[in-house]
Amino acid sequence: MRRITLLATIWLCALGAMAQAHLPITEKIEWTWTDRPETPTTNLPNVLLVGDSITRGYYPQVAKDLSGVANVYLFATSCASGDPRLPGQLHDYFRMMGVHFAVVHFNNGMHGWGYTEQQYASGLPDMIAALRRGAPDAKLIWASTTPVLHDATGNEATNARINERNRLAAAVMRRDGIPTDDQHALMLKHQDLHSGDVHFTPAGYAVQAQQAAATIRKALAER
Repeated sequence: MRRITLLATIWLCALGAMAQAHLPITEKIEWTWTDRPETPTTNLPNVLLVGDSITRGYYPQVAKDLSGVANVYLFATSCASGDPRLPGQLHDYFRMMGVHFAVVHFNNGMHGWGYTEQQYASGLPDMIAALRRGAPDAKLIWASTTPVLHDATGNEATNARINERNRLAAAVMRRDGIPTDDQHALMLKHQDLHSGDVHFTPAGYAVQAQQAAATIRKALAER
């Protein structure tokens, strides 16, 4: 009996540790944000941008640049890769929208600084799987995470951490055959277009949008 009790205690402790390991690391402010065309054009393909506040910044211009070419949708969230909530959020979004997407352009690397870079990378396959379940016929495009102007203090965004996330993510995308929109290299040339340390001015977002839209146009043409 004592042995059974001891084994049961060990088993419960192990379960508790596993549950603790999968608890999300939340930020002070958590959010999701969606947008879509007011009136989608039925004979145009649908494109989805998945990301965070950076993506939300260049989304309106991408929609304008692709006017007459595609209906552009947005799903943005403060949950980064590695956060166990992200695949569920994506599942709920696709179920809510019920839209057939031809292209999904995605990045979510400017949040989740409470997770290690290895945790960020290990979460990418789950994110990709959620995108493929929700948009099974879509061409996927990964956008690299943009640089910051000045490193944050504490366990937050620094260029060294961003570089490592991009390096690990690029390896995942190569294995999965997912092309890259290198927004990081692009915005390294435009550090003067930062608004604060993380975000960009309207001119900066216009630069990002131009490249994102060109990458999406190419993916649509290849379908």
